[in-house]
Amino acid sequence: MSKLNQIKLPVQLEDLAELLTQGKPNWKLIRERDKLIKHSEDVMWLEFGEDGFFKEKHDKPSIGRSLLMSPFNQFFTWQTTVVTEIVEQREDYIKFKTENSNYELFKI
Repeated sequence: MSKLNQIKLPVQLEDLAELLTQGKPNWKLIRERDKLIKHSEDVMWLEFGEDGFFKEKHDKPSIGRSLLMSPFNQFFTWQTTVVTEIVEQREDYIKFKTENSNYELFKI
């Protein structure tokens, strides 16, 4: 029986997102303005060229990159707009601003 068949209502959307990720979530993203929470097993940082098309993927955040949360296919969990400022950064945490939002990303 799949995990989805075992869900009993009511279920929180945040809990459902965790069940739908492949494997155990290792990352938690919180958007500041509305406390939106997203979970994913892995993250990557995307760089785009001057033409706006994908240029390169990275393991580390940097200004000008966009956060992509797994799975890494057309059903990705979340993608931010381009990072404009890194407010605070540690090995397991980053607080950053994008073109239209502020976020905190935690390694869990």
